[in-house]
Amino acid sequence: MEIEERVKSFKDDFRLVEREIGKVIVGQKEIIQGILLCLFAGGHVLLEGLPGLGKTLMVNTMSDALDLKFARIQFTPDLMPADIIGTNIVAEDEAGLKCFQFQRGPIFANVILADEVNRATPKTQSALLEAMQEHTVTVAGNTHILDEPFFVLATQNPIEMEGTFPLPEAQLDRFLFKLRVQYPSQEELLNILDRTTTNEIPKAEKILDAQRVMNMKWLIREVTVASHVKAYAVRLVFATRPETDISTDMVKKYVRYGSSPRGAQALILTAKVRALMDNRYNVAFEDIHAVVYHSLRHRMILNFEGEADGIDPDHIIDSILQEVPHQDA
Repeated sequence: MEIEERVKSFKDDFRLVEREIGKVIVGQKEIIQGILLCLFAGGHVLLEGLPGLGKTLMVNTMSDALDLKFARIQFTPDLMPADIIGTNIVAEDEAGLKCFQFQRGPIFANVILADEVNRATPKTQSALLEAMQEHTVTVAGNTHILDEPFFVLATQNPIEMEGTFPLPEAQLDRFLFKLRVQYPSQEELLNILDRTTTNEIPKAEKILDAQRVMNMKWLIREVTVASHVKAYAVRLVFATRPETDISTDMVKKYVRYGSSPRGAQALILTAKVRALMDNRYNVAFEDIHAVVYHSLRHRMILNFEGEADGIDPDHIIDSILQEVPHQDA
């Protein structure tokens, strides 16, 4: 298949999935697109928003449209790692002999919803680390490979912090995007009532399957990125670090640690998806701009002054975009 056909096929399939999810989810177009960007870029998503904004329904609807196996894990303080990844149990074979048998946990699905992930203890949160990074889990020295595609969407409540355990920086960094789910508008809320308070509740139909999703992920890796665009992404990441020469005054004042190299990977991979959505096989500066907030906001750790002043990382990114040039001076 010619490259133009592959790009067109990718864009058409992406839009079809978007529209199918939109049959169930009212509004939230940026969030839906952000989730799909991460899915096809091969990353994971952290969704931050108040309860009742449709985060769970959005994830479930996406798995229906993609015909992927879905599992929801409700994170609570008493949740244990074995409740997520599974454990060895004593079983009896046909000869009557007892042996250990691995019983899979809910992590063995394609789409994982880690609901209110910050309510679980750090020990349980860390059970996701290997799965998110390596797409494997290890139990009693045995490594088990997870099914592909493997996609984790974690949710957290931004205001209810009592009895929660903030995600450690290492786990935050595993998420390609951090998306902020906002309240619907009045018009959207009226539409939500029309869809959810009658007997006719819409449901997404299957659009793609697991193999087609994997093919689309492989196409992303083939998109070219010019050296000057990659250099710009690197400068943006370096500008989040207060110890570098190109960091802004706001970064030096409020940031303790900046983005890791995963921030640059997030910028490039999701910008590649954006390029394909615009019928281009190369990444432009505007593609980087479109994903920079989602990619970097959770990778900057504020210092005491930043926390005390309630600085929004998005405002720091504003200053970076204003001061970091497209071309190296």
